[in-house]
Amino acid sequence: MNYIIGVDFDNTIISYDDILHKVAVERSLISPSLLKSKKHIRDDIRRLPDGEIEWQKLQAVVYGPRIKEATLIDGVQAFINSCRRAGVKIYIISHKTEFANYDRMKINLRSAALQWMFKNRFFEKDGLGFSQEDVYFETTRLGKIKRVTELNCTHFIDDLEETFLERSFPGSVEKILFAPHDQTIQESRMKSFPSWLGIQRYLFNEH
Repeated sequence: MNYIIGVDFDNTIISYDDILHKVAVERSLISPSLLKSKKHIRDDIRRLPDGEIEWQKLQAVVYGPRIKEATLIDGVQAFINSCRRAGVKIYIISHKTEFANYDRMKINLRSAALQWMFKNRFFEKDGLGFSQEDVYFETTRLGKIKRVTELNCTHFIDDLEETFLERSFPGSVEKILFAPHDQTIQESRMKSFPSWLGIQRYLFNEH
């Protein structure tokens, strides 16, 4: 199988839904009854006075010092195991800056993400089997798309439709949207799946 698959990291491989909700409630930014979904939490906070700043402060905490409380999304490990069995190369390509604007501690977000990967056995042969050279952090979305092109990816999996709507996104790369909350999509040339199991079945014809 001649696939080369690129996968986004934040909210595609790693889920912050629970910890975003927990910290937002701790800071009295949302109601405890709000759905544990990044989109719902973000939209609710942005309606507050200085909501955009509060949202960025929340992200700085969750992507930095509290990232250890984030979880691997259901189905990711099984998908990666299918890639390994099929001999498919897989890269992690993430739009992630080094430092958050509103983080007084100045924690390196890329280092924090790598520490989370080590904790979750990404770089062990009997774990997820990645090499650190398979992981790319890019400063901008356009840089991420450039990396997808440079690595000759045949498919890219992301939770953000905006990635695929960029004019520079290569037309030769199949667009796969991870959409667990069944969001409406604008791009008709995109495959959308609510779960990793759906993506796995689609790419590997597994039932």
